[in-house]
Amino acid sequence: RLRCPCKREHKRNAAARWRGPRCSYHGSMTIPSHLFILTGHSRGLGLAMAQQLLQPGHTVVGMARHTSNALQPPPGAHLEQWQLDLADGTQAAERLHHWLLQQGPGRYASASLINNAGVIPHIAPLGSLHGAQALAEQARALRVGLETPLLLCAVFLQATRAWQVPRKVLNISSGLGRRPMGSQAAYCAAKAGMDHFTRCLALDEAAQPDGARVCSLAPGVIDTDMQVQLRSASAHDFPDAPNFAQLQHAGMLSSAEQAARQVLGWLQHPLFGSEPVADVRHLPPQPH
Repeated sequence: RLRCPCKREHKRNAAARWRGPRCSYHGSMTIPSHLFILTGHSRGLGLAMAQQLLQPGHTVVGMARHTSNALQPPPGAHLEQWQLDLADGTQAAERLHHWLLQQGPGRYASASLINNAGVIPHIAPLGSLHGAQALAEQARALRVGLETPLLLCAVFLQATRAWQVPRKVLNISSGLGRRPMGSQAAYCAAKAGMDHFTRCLALDEAAQPDGARVCSLAPGVIDTDMQVQLRSASAHDFPDAPNFAQLQHAGMLSSAEQAARQVLGWLQHPLFGSEPVADVRHLPPQPH
């Protein structure tokens, strides 16, 4: 077996910035990195996932309306934060497509897209909404939660088709995509749509020789800003508000860090993608 004479150089490169330097013995070869593209990375579950993904040998591309100063990549990790309005799915998809085409095959050892961003619109029965702003919030929730993830999946899979590395799509869904809840028609519809387009996507990818593995995963009940919105809502407009307050009172909420570990653990599980729609509370145990 031939051994690379530049072992020390490779070790130095592993701690260098993401593009290189390159190994002088192997010429054009670079040390492979694992690519993670994550939407809604600047707070809540998305921030916790980004922090846990920032490990040596990982490249994380975050997409959100705001950047986060809490994210500091360690040596050997690379972070890009794209400040985008994810309600404009076409713009986000075009930027991602262009960036992926610049990377090319051989750059990464694996590639994963995590669609995490979501929006809770004005909490009220759909038939009671008044004014342009309230209607615009419903439209925004559908764009951020359904339209943009679908478009990002399309460009991610197309641009990486020739990479010949493991590829995964993880869509962060919700139990509310699987059971109805009053006063949140747009959010429930977005998550239900995400579940179903993931089922369709799984059929498409299963027909490809090197198809991606895909899953729409409900991450459980997490103590995030969304939970604050729901339990703080008027009981008149949102009859389920006391139930969400009780979840917090009973200590039944997972922290964002706990939920991120579970979600990312499933992303790395050998059975990831075996079912296109899953719930973190009903997953098989991690292999030892």
